[in-house]
Amino acid sequence: MQSIIFDYVVFLLLIGLSFAVLIYSKISGPKEQTKADYVFASKGSVSMGAMLLSIARGFLGVKVFLGYPSEFYYRGSGMWETLYGMSLAFPLVLYFFLPVYFNLGITSVYQYLDMRFKSRLVRRLASATYFIRSVLNLGVTVFTPCVALKTVMGLPYWFSIVLITSIAIVFTLLGGLRSAILADAVQSLVMIGCSVVIIVHGFFIAKGPLNVFNVTKERDRLDFFNLDMDPTIRVSTISATLGQLFMSLSMFGCQQNFVQRYFSMDSQKQVEKALWLTIPLMIFLFSLSWIVGMVIFTVYADCDPRALGYISEIDEIVPFYIGDKFFFLPGFMGLVLASLFNSGLSILVSNLNSLSTVAWEDFISQIPIFKNTSEKNQLRCIKIISVISGFIVMGIAFIVAHSSGVIDASQLMTSATSGPLLGVFVLAMFFPSTNWKGAAAGMIASHLITLFVVIGSLSNAKEINYLPVSTDGCTNTTFSSHIEPFFEQQYELYKTGSLNRTYADLGVSSVQSAPGAQSSTTGDILTALYSITYMYYSLMGTFVTVFVGVIVSYVTDLWNKEETTSDELLHPMSLKVKSMCTGEKRCYATDGKRTSPTTLPITNEVQSTASLSSAAFTVAHSS
Repeated sequence: MQSIIFDYVVFLLLIGLSFAVLIYSKISGPKEQTKADYVFASKGSVSMGAMLLSIARGFLGVKVFLGYPSEFYYRGSGMWETLYGMSLAFPLVLYFFLPVYFNLGITSVYQYLDMRFKSRLVRRLASATYFIRSVLNLGVTVFTPCVALKTVMGLPYWFSIVLITSIAIVFTLLGGLRSAILADAVQSLVMIGCSVVIIVHGFFIAKGPLNVFNVTKERDRLDFFNLDMDPTIRVSTISATLGQLFMSLSMFGCQQNFVQRYFSMDSQKQVEKALWLTIPLMIFLFSLSWIVGMVIFTVYADCDPRALGYISEIDEIVPFYIGDKFFFLPGFMGLVLASLFNSGLSILVSNLNSLSTVAWEDFISQIPIFKNTSEKNQLRCIKIISVISGFIVMGIAFIVAHSSGVIDASQLMTSATSGPLLGVFVLAMFFPSTNWKGAAAGMIASHLITLFVVIGSLSNAKEINYLPVSTDGCTNTTFSSHIEPFFEQQYELYKTGSLNRTYADLGVSSVQSAPGAQSSTTGDILTALYSITYMYYSLMGTFVTVFVGVIVSYVTDLWNKEETTSDELLHPMSLKVKSMCTGEKRCYATDGKRTSPTTLPITNEVQSTASLSSAAFTVAHSS
């Protein structure tokens, strides 16, 4: 009882400490006089180490601590191979995205699309896509720590969801991006420390790392390099690599909250250095969570808590393990819970910052009544939008509570919204002949097709399959003495030690079926389409956007010749390819008459939007 009370005290103290850190950074750091200070963080005010941890945490989120260990425990190592796609994405972002828009001096990355296609519609479609994806993923972020709070403290989901989002809104009103980045860094270090403690202690219980490896391999948890091309398999090496590559490119190269972090650094060379260093950090953080899963599975290999009813959801396995095996260490559970809670807060705060910036720049500021608004009022509007976005995220979190796991929910939401966003940036940077009509048509077609497939897949209810688990080795000493047996009628026998809780004694349903592809009726195109794993949604969406965009641009260009885009808005590689093409170079004026090639000025409307009212918005560029 004393240990539980101590955990609660530690939990509350750390929550209070995070408030203190935020207030300190607010007082000690540069003052937020303009929206530039709030949106980007004053240049030089954030260290390289803090930025690295913030970028890594911004991508992996809270799921790295709870979701991936449970994924390994109940579904194996398939998702581990998404690491290939993540790692490949960083150099591609460096060489394909940053050279194009790093020196444009833009507040929202989606201003680039406005400048490239001279179309508000394309820009707003991209912004809306980012907004939808962000609130969906933030719903997962908010819900994840709620799982631990329910498992350990018994707090209902609704209470934890309301508590986290409410505090996040207060955090957002108090501080800008700088505070969120520093909070990300602190929470990352705490979670790394907790993971290392769990692993080291787990190795001791499981009789060493070699035994952990052997047990997980013998129980079919380690299954790498599955090159099966069947698109209906939930995750294979091919789908994990390709799917995650397109998802990561969309996030790191086209998503406001990450580009916002790049612009907060002093120069492009510093951003390049940060992204290269992020690769080993990402590998370390990602692998650490999977090793935690290996350790927990080995300890419970012959007595699965979920099969006995101690937990109801797969994501509860990590907090249950900590409560079971770390009862001897008062305060450790409180530390973990506080870290999860604060991690969810810091990620939510930084993303609410980005969401409000995009909503203001791409939607609200274009309303006539808000034009020519002062800097101070712009900052107030952005904070109000943050509050509204926070309540939207709260609603999404309640929906996520009914999903089949945080990893499935997160991957599905990210993949379904990645394709249209990545596709339109590919069109903008690498297809000089595409116009706004093609870009808009491509995004709309991609969204409609992806939404059609997602709804069809969800409507065809599939049985959730997990790898086999066992309760054959359960005894009255398997779990710590403070954990009460699930079967209350046998509690007295359990206390006396006369009950050996085995699989046969409890009559628990044995083993769940191993995952396999769901067969589809031959010739049934819709069934086959709905059966495609969500890992391919990002690839499919990107292809549809590019394909439709190129075709529509070509067709519309036959009747209505449009201006060529400025060379500085295209990727240097596409310019080289364009220069190697034979034939006369074309440039069309707005009246459709043929003219010589030239660099066209940016329209006044876009130029005024891209103009930054503070020196903090002038992004340094070094070649």
